[in-house]
Amino acid sequence: MSSSICEEPGFEHGIEALDALVGRSGEIVLCAHTNPDGDAVGSVLAMAALIERRWPEAHVVRMLADRGPVPAVYRFLPGSGSYVEAASYEGTPDLFVCVDLPSADRRLADARPVAERAKALAVVDHHPTDDASGEVRISRPDAAATGVIVYEAARHVGIELTPDVAQCLLCAIVTDTGRFQYQNTDGEAFQVASQLVDAGASPSEISLHVYQSFRIEYLHLEALVMGRIKTCLDGRIAYSHASYEDICDAGVSPDECDGLIDVVRTVEGTDVALFVKEVEPGKVRGNLRAKGDQDVSEAARQLGGGGHKAAAGFTFDGTPEEAISKMLPLLERMLEGTEASA
Repeated sequence: MSSSICEEPGFEHGIEALDALVGRSGEIVLCAHTNPDGDAVGSVLAMAALIERRWPEAHVVRMLADRGPVPAVYRFLPGSGSYVEAASYEGTPDLFVCVDLPSADRRLADARPVAERAKALAVVDHHPTDDASGEVRISRPDAAATGVIVYEAARHVGIELTPDVAQCLLCAIVTDTGRFQYQNTDGEAFQVASQLVDAGASPSEISLHVYQSFRIEYLHLEALVMGRIKTCLDGRIAYSHASYEDICDAGVSPDECDGLIDVVRTVEGTDVALFVKEVEPGKVRGNLRAKGDQDVSEAARQLGGGGHKAAAGFTFDGTPEEAISKMLPLLERMLEGTEASA
């Protein structure tokens, strides 16, 4: 791939450069990280619809890095049924856009070869990184969600938001701020959310589907996970897990389990929460959450993952117990010499 079009472009310059690159691309693939969350799904769907609205001649592919469907809680979003699995895609796109992902790294999973053979690469993201790859990069680590960046980009180039796009972007912001409860929540997040509601987004529908529609099978698994919560380092770290057998016995799919980290996070007096789930035998996905100023993304990166300062994740080859035994020392070292914040 060629070198960057712009040397360290400003935010607005980056938006204009991406708009120009999209305008001369026929086949465009938008893809977020493996195990996509609400910001990843909502931002991809919104950005795809915006591109199609501005450049109707373009062919936009909404791609999943993983095999399998969109996580169940996000299937209510407009356009969620149009995703294509990366493993089944054989084309060579003119442009591959990493959305809610700072680079074409291992978190692209099956989509990484697609990104590598694309004629051009762009990044739209809000995670901190030292990576400077991509023809165009629109990156704002201070943004509460990638959905905020997509909204600002649409506003800058003058694309009118439809209710469907507004719904996807509001879901992105609501979920990545933990319903406006996480440390990344700021005034801009509220301001953008207000504009999205005015454009037709429905906070009550998002709340209903994402936070108030759990199957009874999931709630039984949640009770199991809650009963397993343990703490260490004088209660500053709380952790729990679910094995592949637990998930199968409960009749729950792994993509339904994303909210279980928030159950662990509620333990009084903790600074950091860890939850790991075995998504298939010998393959574990871990989630980390911080309540204070701790940077859990650094611990996640040490196991090949990444994320935000207060919310991060990683994938681990092994059992849940092995993943926990690898991660706990990293979290303990991170907290050494710091004062409890909770």
